[in-house]
Amino acid sequence: MSVISQMVSVPADRVTLAGDFVVPASSRATTVLAHGLHASPQDPHVRSVADELHKAGFGTLAVGLFSETEGRRIEQIEGQPVDLAMLSRRLVAAVDWVTIQPDARGLPVLLCGSGAEAAVALLAAADLPERVCAVVSCDGQPALAGDALERVRVPVLFVVDDQEPQSLLAHQAAARRLAGPHAVREVPGLTRRFAEPGVLQRTVDVIREWCDELLKNG
Repeated sequence: MSVISQMVSVPADRVTLAGDFVVPASSRATTVLAHGLHASPQDPHVRSVADELHKAGFGTLAVGLFSETEGRRIEQIEGQPVDLAMLSRRLVAAVDWVTIQPDARGLPVLLCGSGAEAAVALLAAADLPERVCAVVSCDGQPALAGDALERVRVPVLFVVDDQEPQSLLAHQAAARRLAGPHAVREVPGLTRRFAEPGVLQRTVDVIREWCDELLKNG
């Protein structure tokens, strides 16, 4: 598969964020993968997620929402609170950056996050209804987006573990607050690191099928 791949620096909120930008030649959309303290764009599992999305026809910008200096400082402080609004502004800046790149210009933009980063993606989508076409939350914590859920008008896909009933209920509750269409899909064994064999492929299949329908109708 022919790809254009590069490590990039994304200016955001007076800092520079590291990113891994990959655009397969036949990409139908660009997925911005938001990462925080517990993963970086260079982590093997992040690259594995991006690789599977490339095979499914999506370009990716995997971006760390903390600068290198911030990450080192925050990791030294147990229980450090995270400013989700700040991270949302940085994700908005990443969307601004990717939409002006020649290789991705004109492609629809999706936001994708796990854990708290899923809430960050929802916060950003609430502010970017004209520039983001959808949000995908994988084993996320959407409730952290709070009242902003009611301002999210773009389609949202929640992918959850079918063995975690409390998580499923929490996602269903968050989905009911959204102002736009949504879907909840279950993948057995899903965690944010896709640790169990076959889980990553099944998750990407769910995302691809949902996005295929979305892009076809959009």
